[in-house]
Amino acid sequence: MEAQAYYQQFERNVRIILDALAAGLDLRTTTLETSLPLEVYVLCEVLNQGAGEHFTLSATGVARLAEFQQQFMRHEDQTLAAMQRILADKHAIMRTPEGRVLTKEMLIRRLEYFNEAARQVNVMRTQQALGSPRQYAV
Repeated sequence: MEAQAYYQQFERNVRIILDALAAGLDLRTTTLETSLPLEVYVLCEVLNQGAGEHFTLSATGVARLAEFQQQFMRHEDQTLAAMQRILADKHAIMRTPEGRVLTKEMLIRRLEYFNEAARQVNVMRTQQALGSPRQYAV
């Protein structure tokens, strides 16, 4: 899937994940429990450094996604425009603790992540709705 398609599906993917969490989907034994808060943090850093947005996160764990979505919805047009600018800029670089990376690449990786996470959450919800037995010990 191209970056533009990921961009167009971004809001939908975030809603899918949040709806699943609101419906009581348990992420505690999945990689999403750890990776989702980290990816939200990195996305905020990309938007803050790459486009001058002002996302601040105080929540921990998967609650970060809901906090991000609230801030995103307040400034939706500005944020979407910022994402478009980042995707259009082939030369923008941001500093990370590991060195310097292309801002566009960082954003594309986050958009891909949210697409895959939404797909995974949909599969988990379907399994839950069908009454599939848990595949792990709690």
